[in-house]
Amino acid sequence: VQLQASGGGLVQTGGSLRLSCAASGRTFTSYAMAWFRQVPGKEREFVAAINWSGGSTYYADSVKGRFTISRDNAKNTVYLQMNSLKPEDTAVYYCAARSTRGVYTTTSASGYNYWGQGTHVTVSS
Repeated sequence: VQLQASGGGLVQTGGSLRLSCAASGRTFTSYAMAWFRQVPGKEREFVAAINWSGGSTYYADSVKGRFTISRDNAKNTVYLQMNSLKPEDTAVYYCAARSTRGVYTTTSASGYNYWGQGTHVTVSS
């Protein structure tokens, strides 16, 4: 599966952004999807994950209550709605796919088979 992330940009503290990740190739519903983020010099950090149907989600504590992951299987797209953004949310955000209809709560980057190219999010203070 090929992944294309978009929607990043510059926003002020407290603002909102919605990231999108469009998938092409093999059957989208064969994959759990996730968002990760990375800042220079640090490891890629798990943000949120969603199971193949969209019925179950899982979040990092740092974004719980502020971010919402969702997917539209008819459009082969996963979203990350980010509200109440903070400067510490500044990072490159990546979408990822894991070939499973089972466990979707994998928080390690090594557990994902496919990655998008990343989209930059900058939150100014």
